[in-house]
Amino acid sequence: MRDVPAVLPTADQPLVYLHETAPDPGHSIEISKGLIWLRLPLPFVLNHVNCWLLEDGDGWTIIDTGSDTEQGRAIWQDVISTRLGGKLVLRLVCTHGHPDHVGLAGWLCEMLDIRLHMTYSEWLAPQLWREQGLKPMAEAEKRGFMRNGISERGVTKMMQAREASPFRNHPLPMSVVTLRNGDHFAMGGRSWEVLVNGGHAEEHASFYCAKDKILIAGDQILSKISPVVGVFTSQPLSNPLKDYLASLKRLAKLPADTLVLPSHGLPFYGLHARIGQLEAHHQKRLDELLTFMDTPKTGADLAKQLFANAVANGQLMMAMAETLAHANWLVAEGKAQRIETKQTVTFART
Repeated sequence: MRDVPAVLPTADQPLVYLHETAPDPGHSIEISKGLIWLRLPLPFVLNHVNCWLLEDGDGWTIIDTGSDTEQGRAIWQDVISTRLGGKLVLRLVCTHGHPDHVGLAGWLCEMLDIRLHMTYSEWLAPQLWREQGLKPMAEAEKRGFMRNGISERGVTKMMQAREASPFRNHPLPMSVVTLRNGDHFAMGGRSWEVLVNGGHAEEHASFYCAKDKILIAGDQILSKISPVVGVFTSQPLSNPLKDYLASLKRLAKLPADTLVLPSHGLPFYGLHARIGQLEAHHQKRLDELLTFMDTPKTGADLAKQLFANAVANGQLMMAMAETLAHANWLVAEGKAQRIETKQTVTFART
């Protein structure tokens, strides 16, 4: 029997939150015996990430780290020195390779002399992103943005803004313990099944404890926002939305009373309802996008219609990435066509 009582959602209240408020940045809440929720601040609009501490008898497992900031380092030093009951950290696990999840992974592994556990693609991804600052890759990326309808001046401005972003990683360890889909992994006195899914990241790992019906979801299922599902210049013909929607189908097979621990927002019950909301959200985006394809349009033009507020707030890069993900899905389904020349890529409905 699990020690967290399930509260089943209703039609009037499709999501039920385990706690109505989150811990303050740097503070923690015990979710279940040996399972601690720690919230780390982030230096951008999405201002927090949830990390998890699991007590392993004579030590601890950490899941995710927050981004590489002085504040984040100070919080971890305080947690390690004062809140772990004198026990050592045995391992670090990361759900995926985005900077708010692995930003301090290398630093923690160096300081604590522990191993990093994550999927292979996600371990490689941050190392590739570090290479993007090199001139050949930067030029290739610039050409990719321009082919999708962003002016040279706009691309320069966008890439300068990215360079100034506080979204940073400490270099990852040069070795990794690889997690694979279907692995069973012991953490915190529980057995967890590794669930690897795509869409938001290439090989995002979530962790499900069948005995206690707890899902450490990472970014794959969030309570109030949709994780970014985007196409970037390194994989212009990819179809991450197909991968993401398929992941929702797989996760919907978990029990209705699963407790979901997301990387952003509050822990909640209502997995099936939330999956339905996310599927409806993407279907609405697809329907809207198809109406905008009455004439051939670039990804940038479509993004300005589909995500007008985000573009107005300086988020054209992410808006276009999400737009292209939906456009590539429509092309794959035969509902739109991709029209490609050496200079431009446009989309039109069939």
